[in-house]
Amino acid sequence: MKAPKRRTAVQKSSFQMRRHISIIELLDRFFFVFSGVATLWLGVLLFMEGWNVHWAYWVYFVVFWFVVAYLGLPRLHRILSYIYSPDYFIGRTRTTDGILGDPVNLAFRGSESQLHAAMKAAGWVCADEITAKSTWKMIISTLRRKSYLNAPVSTAFLFGRRQDFAYQQEVDGSPSQRHHVRFWHCPKGWFLPGGHKVDWLASGTYDKSIGLSLFTLQVTHKIDENTDIERDYIIDSVLASNKKVGLKIIEDFSTGYHARNGGGDSFLTDGNLPIVELKNIKPKEDNDHPQRAGLILDNTHLVLPESELTPAAEIGDALWRKRPLQLVAGTIVMIAIVVMEVFQVFQEIMDYGQFGMLFASIVILIVSIEAALIFFVVRGSAMARLASMSVATFMILNQCIKFFIHHEPITFGNSLVSVSLHIGVLLALSSDEVRRFVYKSSKKSL
Repeated sequence: MKAPKRRTAVQKSSFQMRRHISIIELLDRFFFVFSGVATLWLGVLLFMEGWNVHWAYWVYFVVFWFVVAYLGLPRLHRILSYIYSPDYFIGRTRTTDGILGDPVNLAFRGSESQLHAAMKAAGWVCADEITAKSTWKMIISTLRRKSYLNAPVSTAFLFGRRQDFAYQQEVDGSPSQRHHVRFWHCPKGWFLPGGHKVDWLASGTYDKSIGLSLFTLQVTHKIDENTDIERDYIIDSVLASNKKVGLKIIEDFSTGYHARNGGGDSFLTDGNLPIVELKNIKPKEDNDHPQRAGLILDNTHLVLPESELTPAAEIGDALWRKRPLQLVAGTIVMIAIVVMEVFQVFQEIMDYGQFGMLFASIVILIVSIEAALIFFVVRGSAMARLASMSVATFMILNQCIKFFIHHEPITFGNSLVSVSLHIGVLLALSSDEVRRFVYKSSKKSL
């Protein structure tokens, strides 16, 4: 009898990847995909309803654009990128929607303090984290065409995480034009293709104007096509400010190519990768370094010194640190649904007498269950999250059946608001950030 063959390391890895998918994982994938399809359907409903309101059509158009650009298309891209985008380093960043973004065109060797010292000496300023306050400040500065020296940059991902920090330079005080570069610390023991060891990778581009993204229709900065010019500008500024900085260039690190980034902007590069040596820089001993965490879509949080927190803000800060923004948004929408259903209960009691009371009793029971689900979802219960998404999916499917089979119109006056809110719950709770949060919380409770 022949001895069984042993699996090689590659075969073992492939075997482990072909593991069985649990029912919960299948449900998660279903809700994630269904929410994207439902959002696009909602966009179609809003577009159709807009033609019936004449003078107020522009309001529906704005809502339609927002739903499609900021909810539907990003989720669609996220689904497609999960299917076809490679999950390994290829010298490109990714957007929050999973679309391939700007090229990785810089590398640095040195500590974080040395990197900050080099960038500040070269005249660069650290960009603010994306918060509600900084976002609003950026909108106002853009509308008023006023300078915002530390304006935040959009989130990009490398190594499966967002940038650690970013630096930028304004051009003539214009909020629509700027030089900017994002930085990622390389994982421990990680090497570039070819065996080169670096501490930091970066992606530098030049924002030339503000426009609409080709892929999502969102308002965003448009970059200059020749990213090599910006790459060389960053290097020259650092070299000119400190003679102790060294430079090594890996020529033809990648084949020179022409592509589009996550906003649909064309860019081209020669494929060279400069490595900036910072080992000889003596950093200043100060605490004026940016925090690596930010209030953003990847479940990170803003760390503030205790002295900067007012007593009223301490509770909110603690809640913010523990719960991703999507979970907070989903909870608010779920509360809005419960409030709306309570008003419907009172209307049924007033209109239908005894039958209304019977119907109201059933609705009150459902509302009570939904209120309990909200409580457990906020606490991070994985089962409550799945149950809430199941309820939202049932309500959406119910309206789909009425619309497609019974030809019952969905308008603002009957069920459009309800459909929108339930789709909002499904989008929020099916996000990767909420999924990671609830399963992490579940493991801690075991």
